[in-house]
Amino acid sequence: MARGRSKRSSGEYAEFWPGYVDVLSTLLLVVTFLMSVFMIAQFHVAQESSGKDTVLRRLTRQISELTSLLSLEKDKGKKAEDDLSELQAALATLKSENEKLTGAGLGSGDKLSAADRKVAALSADLSKEKDISADALSKVEQLNQQLLQLNRQLAALKEALDASDAKNKDSQVVIKDMGAKLNAALAQQVQELRRYRSDFFGRLRTALADRKDIRVVGDRFVFQSEVLFPSGQAAMSPEGLSAIDRLATAILELERTIPKEIDWALQVDGHTDSRPIGSAQFPSNWELSTARAVSVVKYLIAKGVPAKHLVAAGYGEFAPLEEGSSEEALRRNRRIELKLTNR
Repeated sequence: MARGRSKRSSGEYAEFWPGYVDVLSTLLLVVTFLMSVFMIAQFHVAQESSGKDTVLRRLTRQISELTSLLSLEKDKGKKAEDDLSELQAALATLKSENEKLTGAGLGSGDKLSAADRKVAALSADLSKEKDISADALSKVEQLNQQLLQLNRQLAALKEALDASDAKNKDSQVVIKDMGAKLNAALAQQVQELRRYRSDFFGRLRTALADRKDIRVVGDRFVFQSEVLFPSGQAAMSPEGLSAIDRLATAILELERTIPKEIDWALQVDGHTDSRPIGSAQFPSNWELSTARAVSVVKYLIAKGVPAKHLVAAGYGEFAPLEEGSSEEALRRNRRIELKLTNR
C-alpha cells in the first residue's frame, strides 16, 4: 500500500504547495541511502576487525603458553645438566678409588667386582642423563622455532590490522565524497524536474481548460473520481477515458523533452471518502482506491506511456483533503491525484 500523507485543510489547498517539499523528500531518501551504505561498510569493517582481534588474542595466548613451556623445558635441561655433572663427579671418584685399589693390590675380587658394577651403573645413568639432556635441548629448539613463527604471524596480523584501519579511513573519505557528489547531482535533477513539471502542468491546464472539476492543488493535478469512474467502480467511464487520453498526450510530449539521465515517474494516487464500501469486489476502500489507480496506469500504458515511468498507489480514505462528513467534503476527498516526481 502507499505511504500515508499528512492531512491538509481546504484552506491550505487553496494555495499551491511549495516545490521544495519534493526536494526535501528526495534529500531525505538520499541521506537514508547514504547512511545505509555507511552502516553496511562499518558492519563489514567491524566483522573483519573482530575476526582479526580473535586471531590476535589466540596467538598471544599461544605465545604465552609456549613461553611457559620453554621455561619448563629449560629448567628440566638445567636439572639434567646438574645431574649429569654429579654423575660424572661420582664416576670419576669411583674410577679413582678403583685405580687406587687395583694399584695397591689391597682390594679383593668381590670389592673390585662391586666397584665395577657401580661404575657400570653410574655409566648407564650418565648415558641416560645425556639422552634426557639432548631430548630437552631438542624440545627447547622446537619451542624456540614455534615461538619465532608465532611472533612472525603476530607481526603480520598487526600489519593487516593497520592496513584495515587505513582502508576504513579511505572508505569513509570515499563515501563522504560520493555523498556530496550524489547530493549535488540529485539537487540538479530536482531543479530540472521542477521545470519540466511546471511545463507538464501547463500543458494539462491547456488540454483540460474546459473542465472545472479538474484542478491543480500544490504540486498535484487532481481529478475528482466522478470525472473518471462510476460510483463504487474501478472501470473508467467514457468521459474518464477521454480525460485520460489528453493526459497521455501531455505525458508523451513531456517524455520527448526530459533528458534520459533524469529518472522521472508519474505517480497516480487513488483516494476515497470515509464511507465504507464493503462490496464483494472491493472489501474495503484500500482495494477500491488502489484498483482505480491501477486502472489509470494500465490505460496510460495502453496509450504508449512507458510503464517504467508510472507508479500506482492507493490511500483509501486515510489522506482526506477535507475533514467532516458533508457531501461536499466527501466529494472532494474522492479523487485521483497525479504527481510528477523523480524516483
